[in-house]
Amino acid sequence: MPAKEILSETTRPFIISGPCSAESQTQVLQTAQALREKGVHLMRAGVWKPRTRPNSFEGRGIEALDWLIEAKQATGLPVCTEVANAQHVEACLDKGIDVLWVGARTTVSPFAVQEIAEATRGLDIPVFVKNPMHADLSLWIGAIERIQSATKGPVWAIHRGFSRYGKTEFRNAPMWEIAIALQMAMPNLKVICDPSHIAGKRDLIPSVAQKAMDLGMHGLMIESHIDPELALSDANQQLSPDALSELLNSLTIRNLQTEAIHTENLDSLRLQMDSIDEQVIELLNARMQLAREIGRYKRDHSMTILQMKRWKEVFKTRGQWAKDAGLGPEFIATYLEQVHKESIRVQNEEMSKKK
Repeated sequence: MPAKEILSETTRPFIISGPCSAESQTQVLQTAQALREKGVHLMRAGVWKPRTRPNSFEGRGIEALDWLIEAKQATGLPVCTEVANAQHVEACLDKGIDVLWVGARTTVSPFAVQEIAEATRGLDIPVFVKNPMHADLSLWIGAIERIQSATKGPVWAIHRGFSRYGKTEFRNAPMWEIAIALQMAMPNLKVICDPSHIAGKRDLIPSVAQKAMDLGMHGLMIESHIDPELALSDANQQLSPDALSELLNSLTIRNLQTEAIHTENLDSLRLQMDSIDEQVIELLNARMQLAREIGRYKRDHSMTILQMKRWKEVFKTRGQWAKDAGLGPEFIATYLEQVHKESIRVQNEEMSKKK
């Protein structure tokens, strides 16, 4: 079945899977054959890999497009890959790739997205648009609109999480509220989730996938490799085809049509709140780590814990920020008092330690 017809189906979840990178002809074919019976609708594999550091594996290039086409012919699975410029698009169209996706690193650049849009103008090619690396809803919507204005094929969005400074549980922060806001802004747009890039680790992928389903997303893009431990890129976040099958069979898929609208809306709001609370906790933890550093500095330089001038400055400026944000003065005063109390506690712990 042509990819466009598959994408028009309402089956949920729509499953995209395949290796992070097309590494060899054998690897691509064996993975495709293993995925054929696992409920996968569309096979993915990166051909051009935008890596953070030079000298990393950056994909096999145009040669690997032939491997994808061979896998398609052998298994009947339509295939997709990432494009970052017009030359990539032209090469994919020339070889017969069924679906394209715009990666997170490309979505951040309106110039690059527009170039891809122009290369698809008037063509009946489906395109997926991943969220930009940082949490900018307008940038994501703008990229989707650029592609929608050009291609005649369906355009979907892929939520793959957002970069955040410092170490967190996930490779990329889920920030579910951004994906929810996109669905609210563009209610006719199908949004799927990429748990592999959010999780960054195999053991976290199932919970992310389930949450995406609970949130009402249309499908999942999950990386799978015939031998994940030997993968040349992102080995830690790829599943074997059997593990993928086990994950998909474990998912609870709720019938969105039978749930009351008010319950769905309430659940969406609660998920947004959960995501924000998670971020608040992470930020508070980062703040207390800084308080510990301050405590060590004060200890090493024989300074007192309480710096009244600084505390008054904090209370005044934060109080004004809260007022400008529309928060109640009693609430923010209580919050600041508790944060200050905890800061004093952790600083005192550091002060009590020997140099």
